[in-house]
Amino acid sequence: MKGPSLSISPRAANRVRFAAILGVLGPGLVSGFADNDAGGITTYSVAGVKYGYELLWVLLASQIVLFFTQEVGARLGLATGQGLTGLVRERFGVRWVTFLTITMLIANIGSIVAEFAGTAAALSLFGVAPAISGVIAATVVILLITRGSFSKVQYLFVAVGIGVSLSYLASALMSHPDWGAAFHSLVVPSVAHSGSSTGAYWLAVVATVGTTITPWGQAFIQSYCADKRLGPEDLVGERLDVGLGALLTNLIAAFIVIACAAALWSNHKVIDTNSPQAVADIAKALAPLAGEGAKYLFAIGLLAASFLGLGVVPLTSAYAACEAFGWETGVDWRFREAPAFYGLIVFFIVIAAVFVLIPGLPLVQVMLMAQVLNALLLPFVLVFVMLLASDKKLMGPLVSGRLVSAIGWAGTVLLVVLSLTLVASSFVAV
Repeated sequence: MKGPSLSISPRAANRVRFAAILGVLGPGLVSGFADNDAGGITTYSVAGVKYGYELLWVLLASQIVLFFTQEVGARLGLATGQGLTGLVRERFGVRWVTFLTITMLIANIGSIVAEFAGTAAALSLFGVAPAISGVIAATVVILLITRGSFSKVQYLFVAVGIGVSLSYLASALMSHPDWGAAFHSLVVPSVAHSGSSTGAYWLAVVATVGTTITPWGQAFIQSYCADKRLGPEDLVGERLDVGLGALLTNLIAAFIVIACAAALWSNHKVIDTNSPQAVADIAKALAPLAGEGAKYLFAIGLLAASFLGLGVVPLTSAYAACEAFGWETGVDWRFREAPAFYGLIVFFIVIAAVFVLIPGLPLVQVMLMAQVLNALLLPFVLVFVMLLASDKKLMGPLVSGRLVSAIGWAGTVLLVVLSLTLVASSFVAV
């Protein structure tokens, strides 16, 4: 005698699938939102102030490369359950993983310093001294990561990212931009730029790419997928996660460029980007041209983005170091169970906070150069990522196909060309 058959309706099955996809969301969105950190916002602001809408084409190009590189990183995490440096140690040995880890940590420390510079710049608009802002930011972030449940903190990060997106969308709308000119610059690359020298222009291009596609972002998404214990069965949901994260990253970037281009560049408002107070000057300059609300939306968005970056980049650095040396790593461990992991997070945060206390530090230049450093070091990271993702024995059914491999390698080569162009234009300028 047959027992009762168990079946569910198509509607119920769709609900189950949807719930499963929602459970996967997180790594791509958090990484995408955190890409628009203090350094990113500053870079996009300077691009809008100095070049108007001209650099929007860079965002569209980097959007394509960002999606495919992040998707490859996510697949590596899903297929292997390991972070990037752990895989490199197994496949290429101690020397190569040491080289990769040092490369990533140099880039990451620059980014963490940029987050503190962003916090100082944002809070200065409210009369808070850099020393106080640094102590506040470091304390809040350390407590948030080491004391809270990261499974809940990730939703806080996503909420902060959405808030940042809305604030800069509002700033762009309040600036009354020329949408036709913005769209033209988005789809038609322009290297016959107006304004500064060729070297300065390509520096801005490289910085814009470097803040969109970052070494830490590439490593974070893989490590976090592994830390969440996602597997090959989560591929569809994770691709959706990566796609949303990449799209929102570049939408926010475009809003910031458009807001500053419309309110400042179009009105021939000159900002000294070498000044330690340049970010505050940009925010203040928005007020008479786009309304007082735009000034505070800009400042609050910068502060929120700085905290978001401070929560993610030190975490990525700790992932990389611990995976490279085989130490316990993961946000589900308590401090006493993974002292090296959490100790490194605290170390990176404190070192960067102290650096920002240097009197007269040009905060904008620090943030811009951190993004340039990201772009210069990123190709080294992507080479390892592409080699690992093409290894059929390692990846199994999730191995990269020809199209993804071609786009990934093309993006890597493009970054090398941009770096060489920057160096060449600098020599010509001299």
